[in-house]
Amino acid sequence: MSGAWVNLLSATLVALLLAGCQGNTVRDSSSDGATGNLGSPTQHQGPADIYIELSAAYLRDNQLAEAYKNAKKAVLVDPSSSNAHYVFALVNQRLGQRGEAEQEYRKSVSLDPRNPVALNALGSFLCEQKNFEEADEYFHRALANPLYSTPWLAWHNAGHCREMAGDPKGAESDYRAALQVNPRFAPSLIGMAKMTFEERNYLSTRGYLQRFGEVAPHTAESLWLGVRTENQLGDRDQMASYALKLRSKFPDSDEAKYLQTIE
Repeated sequence: MSGAWVNLLSATLVALLLAGCQGNTVRDSSSDGATGNLGSPTQHQGPADIYIELSAAYLRDNQLAEAYKNAKKAVLVDPSSSNAHYVFALVNQRLGQRGEAEQEYRKSVSLDPRNPVALNALGSFLCEQKNFEEADEYFHRALANPLYSTPWLAWHNAGHCREMAGDPKGAESDYRAALQVNPRFAPSLIGMAKMTFEERNYLSTRGYLQRFGEVAPHTAESLWLGVRTENQLGDRDQMASYALKLRSKFPDSDEAKYLQTIE
């Protein structure tokens, strides 16, 4: 996954966490009630929530020292809070402290085995470490929770992980599942565009790129893919349009330099 999509997904995780701190935190697995241990988003406010919210806000603004300080306060104030350990894991991961991040992700999941946001995040973390099989397990544990409000994130991450593991068919299946629940999710649209290009299904690639352009700004990667797709389809006008955008928006990119190889 390109850096742009890593940042997008990271920002989404932080946004979800902020929303959770405003009255929608994930229910601890030991809680009872109408939804049992499904991870209901209706848990009452806890003592760590203000620090979780502050940490997430600082993390979103890339103020890592303040994010770390408040995340640590959150786990000290309420060591039993799954979300407190989750945000502490996010901060540690952003700081490059992988051992601490993994420890906190696993603690978060152990405290609430049905916390879908934490399960998805742990899966993504493990995928980055090339622990593909275990990562897939956590993605599907997240997806097993019917209260998970953003399942397309786990489907997409599962697909990206399968792609990294050398399983393009599995990746395509997961990307399609993500788009089934959120047809406008840009990372999965570009994922499918790349998959179909590799399969030489260039008309489908064109379609996915058009859909992508309707929901997100083009990247150097997507524009270069558009150039190559239209070259294969023989549409010189569309190819020239993608090339012009690539040169004007990303003149110093590697993709812009690649243009000379096909023009």
